[in-house]
Order: sequence, then C-alpha cells, then structure tokens
Amino acid sequence: MKIAVIGAGPAGLYFSLLAKKHNPDHDIQVYEQNPQGATYGWGVVFSDIGLAFLREADPEFFQAFVAHHEHCNYMEIVHRGERIQVQGNHFSRTSRLDMLKVLEQACLKAGVRITHDHRIEDVSRLADDVDMVIAADGSNSAVRKQFAAHFQPSFERRRNKFAWYGTRQRFHPVSLIFRQTGHGIFIAHSYQYSPELSTFLVEVDPDTWRRAGLDCASEEESRRYCADVFRADLGAHELLGNRSLWFEANIVRNEKWSHRNIVLLGDALRTVHFSLGSGTRMAMQDAIALHEGLKLHPNDVQAAFSVFESRRRPASSNFQTAAARSLDWYENVADKMHLNPVSFAYDYMRRTGQVSHEDLRQRDPSFTAAYEARTGQTAGNKDGLAIR
Repeated sequence: MKIAVIGAGPAGLYFSLLAKKHNPDHDIQVYEQNPQGATYGWGVVFSDIGLAFLREADPEFFQAFVAHHEHCNYMEIVHRGERIQVQGNHFSRTSRLDMLKVLEQACLKAGVRITHDHRIEDVSRLADDVDMVIAADGSNSAVRKQFAAHFQPSFERRRNKFAWYGTRQRFHPVSLIFRQTGHGIFIAHSYQYSPELSTFLVEVDPDTWRRAGLDCASEEESRRYCADVFRADLGAHELLGNRSLWFEANIVRNEKWSHRNIVLLGDALRTVHFSLGSGTRMAMQDAIALHEGLKLHPNDVQAAFSVFESRRRPASSNFQTAAARSLDWYENVADKMHLNPVSFAYDYMRRTGQVSHEDLRQRDPSFTAAYEARTGQTAGNKDGLAIR
C-alpha cells in the first residue's frame, strides 16, 4: 500500500514504523513542514501504563525508546511550602527532541522515507496519488482545517494561561508546585527529563495573570517574573525559554475521524490536556490501533479506519472527560488552598474521578493512612471529605 503521512510527530512516525516493519512492501513517505530538529517544548512524560502499550506493540523498539529515559516511582505535591510525596506513580521522562530522533532513526532503518521542511499545500491531490493519507499534523492541523466541513471539529478554549519553560534545576519526581502570591496563585508542573534539564510549565488564572502585569510583559519579562515566583523551588537556577509565550489550552474534538482515504491521528484528531500527561501516549496508541486496523484489512482502507475508530473512540472520550475534570480542578484551585497539605494532595490525586480511595491505598498505604489520620476517615468511609 502507498501511504503518505503528514507530520513527523510521535503519532505519524510510530504508525509508519509499525506498518513498515510489519509489511516492508508498504511504500511510506512522511512529510514534515518544519526543518529537522526544529521541535518546541522540553520533555515528555509517560506513565507505566502508557509504556506497557509500547512494550507490547514492539518489544524491540521499546528497548531503544526507553534506553535514555529518566525514571521515578513517586510524585510530589508542594502546598504551603510542604512537600507531600505520593508513591506508586511510575513515570518515565525524556526530551521531546530525543524521542523524535529515536523514532526517526527507527523509521529510516525500516525503510520509511522522511522529508523535512516540506509543507503539503494540496492534500486532495496527494490523496489522489496514494492509497492512504494520515493527517498527523498536530493540534493546529492544516488537513483538518481544509476538510473541516467533513471532519466537523469543535474547539473549547479554557481560561488558564500557560508558558513552557525549562530549567537546570532537577526535579526528580513529577512535581506540582502551588505558590500563593500577592497577585494570586501560580502553579508549576515540573519534572526532570534528562541528566541536566527539567520541564517547568507555569500555569496561572487570567485574573492573576493580568494583576501581575503579565498581559503586557515581554517573553523575557514573563520568564524573569515566573522565576522569581518559584525562586524557593528553583534555587540558584533560572528558567530557560524556548518560544515561551503565554497560551490557553484549546481542547479539540472531531465528529468524523476520516474522510475518503484521509484519517486524522494524534493531536490532529483530539487533544488531551497536559495536566494528565497523556497526549503523546494517546497519539502513539492511535498509531497502534490504526496499524492493527491495517493489518486486519490490508487492502481495504475504509475497513481499516473503522477498526481504528471502534478501538480508539471510547478511550478518546474517556480521556477527554478525565482531562476536563482535571482542568476544572486547576481552574478552581483557589477553592482548595485552605486545605492542609495532605488533604490538598489527596484532593488533587482524586480530581478526575477515576482514582478511588482504595486505588490510592494500594499505591501508597502510608499516604492514605496519613490522610485518614487527619480526616478521621475509616476503611468503611472511603469517600469521606477532607477537613480544613
């Protein structure tokens, strides 16, 4: 089959790798509009659940994929200056650039062709020349825009502001830091992803953002301001910028997932908010499901698309529901700041409604016992309310 992939992100590259390794006769060409190595952002994070899917899909590639990852089995929530650890949360982190390099090298070795700095202007013409077009061109997908009447996308812009930074301060656990300032609450999502660097994503509500003067601050002024807010956490290290402009989360959904021989994949199909750390995982699971559809129906594109959608639409919906609850929690965190640090961390861990009290007990009996001791909650009252 002749396959064109638009976008050399994790979704497009991983599908290309799986499909080409399974059937070397596939003619697969990847087109990426950016120059090679021109990626933005810092690190990416996978849970142990996310990695299990990758291990099962391609054990050989999995070993190369995780070879240089940073690993940690707990997370840390910082509230009122107190650090609360929650064990049993296994995370694997790597730089986005290194992840894409590993994927690209594996694809090239398998025989996939990759062309960088090449924008597809006429998708319809490309679709006429190949058997399948995979639109894996990100959350601002040009393919989705071109065929919007068919895909029927919807967009939900959330209120909080975000800026991506890096730092040489190494945050070994995945850390959520909440700082109350004179202008309002600032939140940092941080984790080490290499021996020298950590991701440091700053989140703030729009009113606090304006009161702090960040609505009219330059990129450099914003970077310095945020570094001062989190000085106690950063120590002598500064924040590092890389197109670190303020933005809002834009949640993308599509009513239709395919059109003719064109299918959406990854962030072009649906976005999952980064507070769940699942965007890259979802993209690569999309790739696995589409590959499975193609294996089952190697000569029937529409049947392959049907398998893909039937396997991924429920999971996509569930993740977006969980992400919406997570976003609601962050956007209303001011209502939680009165909680003591243990109760605050407990409330955070249960914010999506998908983690029960018993789940937390199995992950970290000590943390759960500390929460029960503070609240008077017993095993028979597993959903008791946190005290103030």
